[in-house]
Amino acid sequence: MFLTKQHMVLARTLGVAIVALSLAACATYDDEFAGINSRLDQLDAKVQGAAQSAESANQSAQQANQRLDSLESRVQQLEAAPRRKPRG
Repeated sequence: MFLTKQHMVLARTLGVAIVALSLAACATYDDEFAGINSRLDQLDAKVQGAAQSAESANQSAQQANQRLDSLESRVQQLEAAPRRKPRG
């Protein structure tokens, strides 16, 4: 079976169409990946913000615990002191 010029033109046209559709599909996926990457970047920023807030809260809690520890020792000293007799 010999290919005529008409068959060659048809084959070339189909080949170009297939390549064009393949490239268009890749462009669509590129857009989807760009959207996904954008959402991942947003989530990453939120996670980093939450981590910073958690670290700040942890530091505040440690400071509060230190203040409670110092107050607790003072309360124990006052409770251990001998009771004063009322005057009068």
